[in-house]
Amino acid sequence: MAELSEKREKFVRLAEGRTQSALDAIRKLGNLSNRRAYEYSDSDVKKILKALRDATSDIERKFGSTSGDGADKFKL
Repeated sequence: MAELSEKREKFVRLAEGRTQSALDAIRKLGNLSNRRAYEYSDSDVKKILKALRDATSDIERKFGSTSGDGADKFKL
């Protein structure tokens, strides 16, 4: 039983930290919407949003099964 508790504690600790990092990164992406500081097209925005949707779909699949490695890199 102690091993299960340690695994749970490790999961919670890592999940909280990694989720917070992901949320912070998403907020930083939102900062790029400032047209006074940056130039971008609607196509760029659609690519960013699709990549984020695909990544969240991949996470959902991974938690639903144990397969897949998803080592894709994002590029505009």
